[in-house]
Amino acid sequence: MRHFRARSLLVALVAGAVTLAVVFVGCAKAPDRRQIRAVTAEVVNAAQRVTGRKSEVTIRSEFERSFFGLRARLAADDIYVSGADPSQTSALRQALQEIARRHKLSVAERSKNSEILFAFSSHGVRTHSIYVVASSSTTGRTDETPRLAIIVDDLGQDRAAADSVLALPFPISASVLPHLEFSAQIAEDAFHRGDQVLLHCPMEAEPSAAKQESLELRVGMSQREVDSELADMLSTVPHAAGVNNHEGSRATADRSLMDELMPDLRARGLFFIDSRTTAQTVAFDEAERAGVPAASRKVFLDDVTTREAVLAQLNLAARDAMRNGSAIAIGHPREATIAALASGVPAIEARGVRIVFVSDLVH
Repeated sequence: MRHFRARSLLVALVAGAVTLAVVFVGCAKAPDRRQIRAVTAEVVNAAQRVTGRKSEVTIRSEFERSFFGLRARLAADDIYVSGADPSQTSALRQALQEIARRHKLSVAERSKNSEILFAFSSHGVRTHSIYVVASSSTTGRTDETPRLAIIVDDLGQDRAAADSVLALPFPISASVLPHLEFSAQIAEDAFHRGDQVLLHCPMEAEPSAAKQESLELRVGMSQREVDSELADMLSTVPHAAGVNNHEGSRATADRSLMDELMPDLRARGLFFIDSRTTAQTVAFDEAERAGVPAASRKVFLDDVTTREAVLAQLNLAARDAMRNGSAIAIGHPREATIAALASGVPAIEARGVRIVFVSDLVH
């Protein structure tokens, strides 16, 4: 009996070793996180280039689980490209096939109605599922569809919070503060996931409202100083498509400073979102006067930082969108805000409100 138990134990150990060897061999063949994300970035760039940046791109990451049920290695990225014109499908197919060839990936294609699935794989292991949903007269958005853009401000300091924001399954306009530890990395990740990047531009507040930032746009700056400061900020927030103000209750009420800023934004091809931190703001008016695409914040989501309060504000923003056709809401990367968005947005979408990037609402 003792010899039988010893032999059984030996067999179990050998079987376990073989299983682990198979797992490790399989992992060795599969691309690592860096390789998967490099392909993802190229797919996103190709979709934006082919569609003239008019498509919406969303990325969902799939992770393997460890023996303890914890999230482990990145297994694959699922990429959703919606709003592509049917006439662009051929060019997008060619671009995806070229990406697969360059990275030595196999590609399979399957079509169903207006959706095309491109599956990338390496040595039989799937790395990417790319869903392309073409717009049409029956499936596309109509002008009557209420639209809500959600900006999440103050990104750049807390990497874990930013990851939670970017994992939300709907379009996010990620507004990143410059010159923070993770500013550039978060901006890159947001862009590569298909979200929109904004520079959350520090501006001078009223003395009683907040402490002065070391780097900010201040009343009395010359055009050259504004240009230099803006260029410095943008250098740490890559892929910024627009700007919204951080603080700025004094700056955005100063017509002279806004007159210096707006032509600079126009020259750089950036839009402006007035966060409306003061009722005396002239920023939106000056942006329009300078020919800069612009819009204004309608609702702050988390002045009260509880999940219930954020949900109430989110529903208020949805009602504004349904009444007026569109609305912009601003929140922050707080635990209660992220939880409220994760649970509240699907209910809003079910009511017919479409979540869009804030660039869709500027004019």
